Amino acid sequence: MLPSTSSVHVVAPDEHILTVQEALEPLYMKLEQEAEAKLLEAAVSAGWSAEEALEAIDELKRHELESIATQH
Repeated sequence: MLPSTSSVHVVAPDEHILTVQEALEPLYMKLEQEAEAKLLEAAVSAGWSAEEALEAIDELKRHELESIATQH
């Protein structure tokens, strides 16, 4: 099981971070990993192969990026 997101430290502005994005990036990455692990676990539990699940997750990510790109 992955560690809790509460163990991720978000850096304060006075700790030599240039942007809020840099401060949030570790938490964002951890949440993304946790979400992918849960999606994979759910798909495998439902009877899909890990390969099929990972392909579907990748496709969902592509759709999300395309959606963001078309909104701007």
